[in-house]
Amino acid sequence: MGISGEMWWAKNLLLPGIEDFVTTSHGSLPAAEVCAQIKHFGYAVSQIIRIYGEEFEVLSDPFPSEGGVAIHVRSHRTLQTRVLQLPATVIHRVKERLARAA
Repeated sequence: MGISGEMWWAKNLLLPGIEDFVTTSHGSLPAAEVCAQIKHFGYAVSQIIRIYGEEFEVLSDPFPSEGGVAIHVRSHRTLQTRVLQLPATVIHRVKERLARAA
């Protein structure tokens, strides 16, 4: 992740002065916990996912990235690797699930 991605994450999703919390309408949640829950939804290393009309092999666990949370993937169609931003609906579902559990 480049400097701009780190700056966006810190500026838009993290609590001021606390680098490991994601702010939501339900309060703040640890970024590591959000990424761990996203892994449980099947976005983890060695998983095969179908998203955005294409099939991918997941090459990394979820991580904070520009615009939210992303994973490294390899396209089954083109065999190219890239960073794939996860849909906001996935992230919101995790945040709501964590907020209810708290």
